[in-house]
Amino acid sequence: MKLLIKNGRIIDPANKINRVSDILLENGKVSKLAKDIKPNGAEAIDAKGMIVAPGLFDMHTHVRQPGREDAEDFITASCAAAKGGFTSITAMPNTNPVCDNRGIVEYIISESRGNAIINIFPIGAITKAQKGEDLAELADMKDAGVVAVSDDGSSVKNAQLMRKALEYSNMFNVPVISHCEDLNLSQGGVMNEGLTSTLLGLLGIPNISESCIVARDIALANFTKAKLHIAHVSTKESVELIRQAKEKGINVTCETCPHYFTLTDETVKGFDTNAKINPPLRTKEDRKAIMGGLKDGTIDVIATDHAPHTEADKDIEFDLAPFGIIGLETALSLAINELVDKKIIKWDELIKKMSYIPSEILGLTNKGRLSIGADADVVIIDPDKKFKFAKETIVSKSKNSPFIGRNFKGCAVVTICRGKVVYKA
Repeated sequence: MKLLIKNGRIIDPANKINRVSDILLENGKVSKLAKDIKPNGAEAIDAKGMIVAPGLFDMHTHVRQPGREDAEDFITASCAAAKGGFTSITAMPNTNPVCDNRGIVEYIISESRGNAIINIFPIGAITKAQKGEDLAELADMKDAGVVAVSDDGSSVKNAQLMRKALEYSNMFNVPVISHCEDLNLSQGGVMNEGLTSTLLGLLGIPNISESCIVARDIALANFTKAKLHIAHVSTKESVELIRQAKEKGINVTCETCPHYFTLTDETVKGFDTNAKINPPLRTKEDRKAIMGGLKDGTIDVIATDHAPHTEADKDIEFDLAPFGIIGLETALSLAINELVDKKIIKWDELIKKMSYIPSEILGLTNKGRLSIGADADVVIIDPDKKFKFAKETIVSKSKNSPFIGRNFKGCAVVTICRGKVVYKA
């Protein structure tokens, strides 16, 4: 197959490209990047006035397969991702059964390759069954194909276990992704602890439940000289701790999610369970700190933490509903509207945080770039396309989003994975 994308503004942070040009995709690879490329039998796509970038990479997706295919599966997750401009996602390990051994890793790779329309990379658990008691077979899972390890969904309570995980991960060159939450401080909480939780009469989750584990894991990363990635940063204290760690040269990276730079805990006032997230939506001050961290580079990655739940699971009392929202179909548009349009970051920084850096952290050097010979994973973005995010148009099997009914400007209009068009608006 040959695809020729013409007249687009190509933004490729890996190669420091930001100019109007053509790009030829051939046999699933980037073949040529230049002005006025002749079609020579290639199917042409006119991208005039649009941005052409490496396909987005979400390094924090809950696919739900195996175990909860009623909420999401490889097919629906990949279709939702393609609509959002993502050509690669990871599958977090808190499935049923937990992805903590070679067999489950091989199942995820095999089933996703047979069913998904984009790339899905498995992440293995740090501990067996994510119980925080014994280390999982990290070397075996790495050999089987995991790109990182994490107990996301719960925190590794035992500091000695976390130390060992970091030491082993150093040996196998696989990053540890840390869910930072002191469950003794957050247990029973359903939203951010503060004025809003007091007014609503809901048990709160304090900022320190996140930041104290961030501090612990940074100290462990410094001690072990291992690669640490901190998931879904939500508090001002966490941002400052990570900023200081980077200034000291500690090998730490981190991510935040669009809901943390878009919404605050005041969103919970309507008791909409689609605003129940873990970590919870924080205060305006925290939101400002997140945006500051994105602007100065403290926060490396924008991830979705896509966490689908069925309507039956979410349509219950706020206290009893599960944490999590879907995010694959809105992440890019939220980032455009809240960050680029408001001049917090520029377009090349946005692409860097949503494509290049995630692939670098996970060691996938053929992703997140438009180098000649790299995988032909490309997204075409219309920065001016307006749309309303409606429940009826959601591709994900689950509909648990606080952004339903919101008007957006800017979105993916064509997604190409391995040289094949997998989504077209």
